[in-house]
Parts: sequence; structure tokens; C-alpha cells
Amino acid sequence: MYVDCGTLFTGSEVIEDGRIAVEDGRVVDAGPRDAVEAPGEHVDLSGEVVTPGFVDAHLHLKGARSMDPMDWVADDRAESAARAVADADRLLSAGFTTVRDVGSNVAIGVRNAIDAGEVDGPRVFSSGLSISQTGGHGDLHMLPHEWVEGGAGISELADGADECRKVARKRAREGADVLKIMTTGGVLSEKDSPRQAQFTDAEVAAMVEEAHRVGMPVASHAQGAPGIKRALENGVDTIEHGFHLDDECLDLFLETDATFVPTLSIMHRIVTQGDDHGVPEHGLRKAREASEAHFESVERAHDAGVPIATGTDFIGPDLVPHGENALELELLVEEAGFSVEEAVASATTVAGRTVPDDSVGGLEAGNYADFLVLGGDPREDLNALRAVEEVYRDGERIR
Repeated sequence: MYVDCGTLFTGSEVIEDGRIAVEDGRVVDAGPRDAVEAPGEHVDLSGEVVTPGFVDAHLHLKGARSMDPMDWVADDRAESAARAVADADRLLSAGFTTVRDVGSNVAIGVRNAIDAGEVDGPRVFSSGLSISQTGGHGDLHMLPHEWVEGGAGISELADGADECRKVARKRAREGADVLKIMTTGGVLSEKDSPRQAQFTDAEVAAMVEEAHRVGMPVASHAQGAPGIKRALENGVDTIEHGFHLDDECLDLFLETDATFVPTLSIMHRIVTQGDDHGVPEHGLRKAREASEAHFESVERAHDAGVPIATGTDFIGPDLVPHGENALELELLVEEAGFSVEEAVASATTVAGRTVPDDSVGGLEAGNYADFLVLGGDPREDLNALRAVEEVYRDGERIR
């Protein structure tokens, strides 16, 4: 099968009059038409703009419909799973053919149902429940400890290197694809600060060792510089949020080849609309305090050459609904100084670095033949990133 395109974004370059050759659901070659052989069936998209399928490298596929973490405790798990299935379908229709879930008690089951062909959705790579220290970002500080230590909300609590190691092993036992830890406080947690480092070096090292031993990359919620450095110095693969990057953080990113997933979208939505959608007052305050530094950190990381992947931190409520995830690409262009080509790369080739499957990412030989037909050229109108007219997965049109 070969696909002739009008304009082809491969994730690393833009080619006019491009072609994709596909065999057994994989890309065999992609490039100018006269340089790529044309085997088998012909798909004519010669008047269209084609991009790789998008990747959201940080979201929560948990079926939440409230911005208040207290409500997540009371959510019925079966209903949450049903909502998450609906969200997965919306993600696929929006052109997100791969997502990385970094904190959910239902996403592994949704992933398994998608893989079995029972329901439609993107490729899902899930951490299951994230891991937080007691009193950390993933703790529900306002509830009795015994109510939350086993995994209410999106996290399980662990303290001390041995306990952290055991909980990391539990995630592997449950079939998680990635380990998610939290090395700073955060915005929606009540009693901590984004600048406060969490977990000790020994605790982080134990979790990273266990994850890497079984091939799981490690993602760390890390907003302040001390917790970012603690994570990077102990082998974490991706930093999530990164509000306050200093020069030492940037140097560590480059030394360790870690990926930065800034999640501009959720911060933008909380700051601009959060007070209309039930975001707790402490969350509004902390988001507003960090917003300017957050954008500055992304700009500095971009200028320094740090790999930056798209991730929205969307959860499902009206403020941050799955299906509007292309907002992250738009913000990278409008607020962080990315070109459109760089934003598409961030959502494809770079975001593919965050999952344990080398076949996810741009349209290059060996990768999954996941691609989109857009309703226009995003270099001329950014809204084209949301105007997804067709979705192909493994070379087959599914939307």
C-alpha cells in the first residue's frame, strides 16, 4: 500500500508531494513521491495535509468529571471505567492515536480492552496508580490517612526505600507500562507547594531501579527545581510540568537525555477558566503564582535544546476534556515560541520517546503507520490541528 499526500509532515520534516509506503501496518518508507516506491494499493490523499498520529504524553484516562480531587475518591470505579472508554474514543477521533496515562485506577483495564479490540481507542501506555510519599502531591491531605494510603484518587502512598521498591514492583505486577512518581508538591494538592521536593534520593533511586529492571520508563511529577534535580540525578526518564527550571536543571536534562513534558494546557485552562469549573481555591492560587515561570521555563528549555513532548494533563471534566488535546500544540506555538513544524514534532517524534515502544512517533521506517488527514495546513491556520478529517491506524482508516 502507498499513500500519496499533498503536504506530508513526517515529524522530522515537511515534504510537498510526499508519499508513505506501508506494509503490514508499518511504515516502509516516507519521503518525496519520486523517491519512494509505490507497492500495492494506492490511497490518494494528494490534495491533503497529512501528519503522523498525535501523541499526548501526559493525561489521566480515569473518567473524572470534576476538578476537585475530593470527588475522585467517591467516584464509582465501574462508572469511571465506562467514562474513560468514552474519553478514549474522543481522543482517537481528535487524532491522538497514542496516549500515555500517568495516574489512573482504571486505565490499565481500558488499555487491555482496546488491545483486545473490544472498544475503540488509541494505543494506551499506562502507569496505573502513581506513587506519592505520605503528605505528598498524590496524598489527599484533607482525609484521614487510612482512607487514602492504598490508592484513593490517582496515587498510592509509599515511604522509605523498601516500601517504595515494593510499590514499584506492584505496578509491574499489575502490568503498568511506565512508572509515575512525584518528587515535588503540586497545584491541586492542598497542603504542599510546587517548590517543595518530595521523596529522598534513596526512595527515588529504589523506584527507578525496579522500573528500569523490567523495562519501564519512569515519569516524575516535578515542578520546583530541587525536586526536578532529585529526579534527574536518580535516573528518571521524563519530567512532568517543570514550572521552575534553573540552569542546573537544563544541564541535567541534556546530560541525561531526559524528556520534558510541560503540560501547558491544564495550567492555561485553570488560570483562565478554573474559577468557573470548581477548581479549589488553593489550586487557583498556586496555578496563578506559577503560570509566568512555567512559560518561561518552557522557552528556556526550548532554547537550550531540551527534548519537549506534548502532554496536556487533561482528566475528563468540562474544563479539561479529552478531545481538545491539540491545545497543547497551539500553546507551544503561541506562547512558547515553537514553529508549527516543531510543535508537530513535539506531538509525534519527541512524544514517542516517552513510551516503551520504539515504533511510536513520526512517519519513519519501522514505525506504526498511524497518520491523520487535516482539514487545512496548520502553518497557515493553527485551527487545522483540530480539524482532523480522517484517522489511520496501522495503515487502515478507522475514522
